[in-house]
Amino acid sequence: MKTLLRDLRDFFVSLKLTVALLVFGMLLVFAATLDQTNLGIWGIQQKWFRTFIVWQEVRGISLPIFPGGYFIGGLLLLNLLAAHIARFKFTWRKAGIFLTHLGLILLLVGELLSGLWQEDFHLRLNEGDTKNYAESYRDNEVALTDITDPQFDDVVTIPEALLERHASVQHPKLPFRVVAKAYYPNSLLQMRGPASPPSLATTGLGLEVVAAPQPMTYKTNEANLPSTYVELVAPDASPGTFLLSTGLVAPQRFDYGGRSWKITLRPKRIYEPFSLTLVKFSHDRYAGTDIPKNFSSRIKLTTPDGRDDREVLVYMNNPLRYAGLTFYQAGFENNDRTTILQVVRNPSWLLPYVACAMMTVGLVAQFGIHLVAFVQKRRAKLSVPAVA
Repeated sequence: MKTLLRDLRDFFVSLKLTVALLVFGMLLVFAATLDQTNLGIWGIQQKWFRTFIVWQEVRGISLPIFPGGYFIGGLLLLNLLAAHIARFKFTWRKAGIFLTHLGLILLLVGELLSGLWQEDFHLRLNEGDTKNYAESYRDNEVALTDITDPQFDDVVTIPEALLERHASVQHPKLPFRVVAKAYYPNSLLQMRGPASPPSLATTGLGLEVVAAPQPMTYKTNEANLPSTYVELVAPDASPGTFLLSTGLVAPQRFDYGGRSWKITLRPKRIYEPFSLTLVKFSHDRYAGTDIPKNFSSRIKLTTPDGRDDREVLVYMNNPLRYAGLTFYQAGFENNDRTTILQVVRNPSWLLPYVACAMMTVGLVAQFGIHLVAFVQKRRAKLSVPAVA
């Protein structure tokens, strides 16, 4: 037992393990960079870095091909901690090294927490528009809205993951069951013709439009168009099967059980207890050229209780941080009348800054300690009188 524990200790504190993990990390970055043309930035993050094992499909079979970022980073973190516990003894002469390594550990932990907790959304606002929600870049949801009361909308959402599994969902607020008949992560919408195959839809726009599955795209200048067929099943007079797609802008309406409903497939939303209004979007250029000089959005932030009612200027490298969210100026469209804000929720956003500051201070301190020691030795040598 003692031999096994000693072997484990020697393995985790080994400098060879450190070098091997650094080499694997460089290979991981190189392979992920090559694969970026196939999967895009978000795709390679999920496949290569935010996983323990990288899987590759070969002839329909998923095979493990490389250790993932979590595996390499986790081992590197254990290696660093074990080395400190087993080898390093804290002294003031090594305070800089200790602080630098502590900053590196915090940086690794911060990246892990960012991968687990960070959420990215976007918020599109036309001048004068007010919204209290942002929409996801990648995730979608089916939204069923009870619009019977003109003063209040009661919304039930079904996440994309359940649609992919062709799940059957019965929500307490719904008088019918929602069954996902088919789900296409990317599709092409076409008008139905005489030669079109029978449609899965039995009502709504699906009687006129058909969704054809397409391979997913990861190019930066292209977007996927998810579509799904969902059946609303009720004990009597079922509403039918609808074709839903993010390419169908307007929700579809129907009546059931004496109430009015809307149904649509839309990007996943996060609602917040405050609202943002775009007062003005500015796209300034250098005089006499088309070279961009400034992108900025003047936003009015308001809360229902009136505690916050102020204007904020959001521009490059000057985001708005509020209620755990960060709003960055990300883009524009519609002839400079629409702003696009990137909305990030990352509870660990401060850790990388603290880690980098600790490593900087540690390196400067360690250099200063060695410099002072060198100067003192130099002076001591110079103060010794020469022997005749």
